[in-house]
Amino acid sequence: MTGAKSIRTKTVRSAHAAFALSALLFVTACTTTEPIADLSRIDAAQGSEENIASLTAVIQRTPNDPEAYNIRGSAYGRAGQYRRALEDFDQAIALDPRSFRTYANRALIYRYLGEQQNALADYNKAIEINPRYDAAYVGRGELYRLAGRTSDAFRDFEQAIQLDTTDPRAYYRRGLLYQANGQHQFAIEDFASAISLDPNQPHGYNGRGLSYLALGDEENAFSDFNTALRLDDELAESWANQALVYEQRGETDRAARSYSRALQLDAEYGPAREGLERTRGTSA
Repeated sequence: MTGAKSIRTKTVRSAHAAFALSALLFVTACTTTEPIADLSRIDAAQGSEENIASLTAVIQRTPNDPEAYNIRGSAYGRAGQYRRALEDFDQAIALDPRSFRTYANRALIYRYLGEQQNALADYNKAIEINPRYDAAYVGRGELYRLAGRTSDAFRDFEQAIQLDTTDPRAYYRRGLLYQANGQHQFAIEDFASAISLDPNQPHGYNGRGLSYLALGDEENAFSDFNTALRLDDELAESWANQALVYEQRGETDRAARSYSRALQLDAEYGPAREGLERTRGTSA
């Protein structure tokens, strides 16, 4: 990875190395839902019909206020009304072409709709207008990461962090890049930073736990996976990660139960299905 620091690879038992390889697959699986995570950072109440109606009343009173459209667009996005969100962001930009926040908000909606080139253009525009806008670097970095442009993604997350961002996603996603590159100690540090900024999200604990496991630190890994489950026991990744530790300990019955729970939550979650096949010896 260009720009990333190198660390010496630690030697672990061959069995642990095999499980570590599987563990990295879990990270990839959980990132498929990342775009919606950005929208979930908006208070859920903002997407309510009552709030949207209130914002509409504000726009009726002040139809030339670009920020009113930007705020309502964000509310529409939170409510899953993406085309209406785009209409409001378009109007906000027409009223204020220098609104870097609106470009970044519209980019997020484009990204969620799969319109990646439009998303990239908007993130680029936001950064052109305000080169110190950390949220745009975080958003563009994730766009690059999901597209496999890891070096570009790393540079954007690094830039956001150098701008003293308080957005935990910058650290979490840079941690994923370190982890995928086998640089687990750096990954652990980044996941810890993400956790300190937002201790109530399970993803940082899952990420850090996988790197602990890759380094042979089973105790801390298990603690992190269990913390992730306490925060959200409906996340398939957390159950599958917990099962991985049980499997590594030889507690196959417990492992099978946790893999089964993961599949109940997400029937398409491949790592859980593969783990259940290993621990039960039959297809799920």
